[in-house]
Amino acid sequence: MSTLYVTTTDGLRLAVTDFGSPGDTRPTLVCVHGYPDNASVWLPLVRILGSELRIVTYDVRGHGSSQAPAKREGYLIEQLNADLQSVIDAVSPSTPVHLLAHDWGSTQTWEAVAGNVPSERIASFTSISGPSLDQTGAWLRTPARTARGVLERLKQGAESTYIGFFQAPLLPELAWRSGFLDRIVGGSAVDRTQADRINGLELYRANAIARMGHPQPRPVTVPVQVIAPTGDVYVSRALATEAPQPYVADLTVREVAGSHWVVADHPERIAPLVRDFVAAHQ
Repeated sequence: MSTLYVTTTDGLRLAVTDFGSPGDTRPTLVCVHGYPDNASVWLPLVRILGSELRIVTYDVRGHGSSQAPAKREGYLIEQLNADLQSVIDAVSPSTPVHLLAHDWGSTQTWEAVAGNVPSERIASFTSISGPSLDQTGAWLRTPARTARGVLERLKQGAESTYIGFFQAPLLPELAWRSGFLDRIVGGSAVDRTQADRINGLELYRANAIARMGHPQPRPVTVPVQVIAPTGDVYVSRALATEAPQPYVADLTVREVAGSHWVVADHPERIAPLVRDFVAAHQ
């Protein structure tokens, strides 16, 4: 295991951990964490798959040991995608990597595989509990053909009210500092810092409303696996599995028992799905 620091296109340093070894020829799996987590969320999965895959994790800007931008614009998805490409180029300059992402990590990575990172640099993408903002915006606008479809969209709208709350000035920060949000968000097994909680709010403020309000989903040619936890209270199964269908040429959907935080709570349920998908796209 080794730690390196990758310099971003706007001059920040990202903390990257390579769980492989010098000269490692195993498939490389780059993991992108969500909000309000840091790269430590992947450690349970590393313990299971670390002997089979070369696993690379990194702290998204503003989280963990990575530096934070001074302005909100530094959290735009375009910059996050540039960060991901910088990490990929640093750890696997000549061989495509497999991507695994959760929550907001998946949300930003959807945009990467839609063309913001060259497709020849990506062998596959596994997304857990993090839909594309553009696909989500388009899905919410698509007229439902059944009563069930209408209910699913209403349900997802109710489950996404936190996005509106995160847009408010000061209130979300106060809610985190008071401990209120920790009690309702879940995922207590994750080793979060206050900086993870506070800085990551800018991810939503910089991107969510603008992209969902004016969605421009693009085709995805990279093979994609969507893992949908059956107990996810933030991302409905309908959104996770239906929104990508018009845009992803090679889509695999898997359901697992668990909550939104299944990656930390039950990594043994995620590991075989990731292992098999990587093996199928070598």
